Amino acid sequence: MNMKKVEIYSTPTCHFCHMAKEFFAANNVPFTDYNVASDKTRQSEMIEKSGQMGVPVIIINDQDLIVGFDQRKVSELLGIAA
Repeated sequence: MNMKKVEIYSTPTCHFCHMAKEFFAANNVPFTDYNVASDKTRQSEMIEKSGQMGVPVIIINDQDLIVGFDQRKVSELLGIAA
């Protein structure tokens, strides 16, 4: 299985952020988590990339950007059987 680069912009209080991270962990998908509540640089980066403030913002392989946690779409992009 080829490992894809996964980044998530999240906040500690975001329910969907927790769901996404639990999904990655359950499927052994390594990811980089950026806490945009405390990291203003990453927050600005997220807004620049996504055009909005909502979290989570998930980026796969620097090209696929998903706002919110769409498990079907994330599974498809990562090649994980739903």
